[in-house]
Amino acid sequence: MNPTMTRLAEEEHPNKAFGWAARDSSGVLSPFKFSRRATGEKDVAFKVLYCGICHSDLHMAKNEWGISVYPLVPGHEIVGEVTEVGSKVQKFKVGDRVGVGCVVGSCHSCDTCRNNLENYCPKSILTYGAEYHDGSITYGGYSDTMVADEHFIVRIPDNLPLDAAAPLLCSGITVYSPLRYYGLDKPGLHVGVVGLGGLGHVAVKFAKAMGAKVTVISTSPSKKKEALENLGAYSFLVSRDKDQLQGAIGTLDGIIDSVSAQHPLLPLLGLLKSHGKLVLVGAPEKPLELPVFPLLQGRKVVGGSMTGGMKETQEMIDFAAKHNVKPDIEVIAMEYVNTAMERLLKADVKYRFVIDIGNTLNATTS
Repeated sequence: MNPTMTRLAEEEHPNKAFGWAARDSSGVLSPFKFSRRATGEKDVAFKVLYCGICHSDLHMAKNEWGISVYPLVPGHEIVGEVTEVGSKVQKFKVGDRVGVGCVVGSCHSCDTCRNNLENYCPKSILTYGAEYHDGSITYGGYSDTMVADEHFIVRIPDNLPLDAAAPLLCSGITVYSPLRYYGLDKPGLHVGVVGLGGLGHVAVKFAKAMGAKVTVISTSPSKKKEALENLGAYSFLVSRDKDQLQGAIGTLDGIIDSVSAQHPLLPLLGLLKSHGKLVLVGAPEKPLELPVFPLLQGRKVVGGSMTGGMKETQEMIDFAAKHNVKPDIEVIAMEYVNTAMERLLKADVKYRFVIDIGNTLNATTS
């Protein structure tokens, strides 16, 4: 054992891990023993306490994108407490509250990396189901321990509960980043949010905290009360109601579209003011139809965004702590994960499942 490394307890062995994994495209998860790499000189090892369930975990477990490697341990919304740090780690110490999001590696030398956009690096390494620098396959946060390079670790402020912080590492940064990049973070702007799910409800909270007037756009009239009363949106539009849409034409400075299913873009473009921006953060399986004339007539922009770099992810976490932005979560036990996946498929969650790894994973081993 490297004597330059510090430990929370001598008897702990962070390279030995236990979690839940999918073994094939059925997507069913079950207990799985494996090994983490030894903690390197720039690595941080931590005990996983909570891990959020992202919809992409479901896609990956079932190999719906055709890139899954089995056995697959999902989870890229991981938070916990540091148990060991490498000899050259400078930013963290044993006992710190930390998290890992969607990316655990990049080349550090390309333009995107130099601009703190590791998430767009052509050689970025996903937190699970990807090949790491040493040739091993990465495993995610549905497990008791995690090891990552300190560059890809974020600090969780003390006033932000760890269970609520977990989903911010994916859903939070996924909506925070485009609000910032596309200039939709200015007080007084009118910002639309399409879809009121795991991404959409966090987008409402961040946009509100930035001072925007938020309009929720949904196919479900039943979500009006939730949007206006519980989340505090400024207004609500039913996307299938032509009269409502007609009355709101040209009223929005920008729209964050979080829907991952096929849906028409034409009505959304009509809601934008001239120079307005429609930003897609959902990932529909089939291409969407993009009408060009509405873009030409108002010099409108359609863009996209995917998570964020490490500097911006830390900024987002700090912003959330300062402005009390917390996802609405349902905390579950590890053994409930397969039921949670079935419910997620039916959108039966408000709005993010979070697995209580620290209190329930060990119970499954007895």
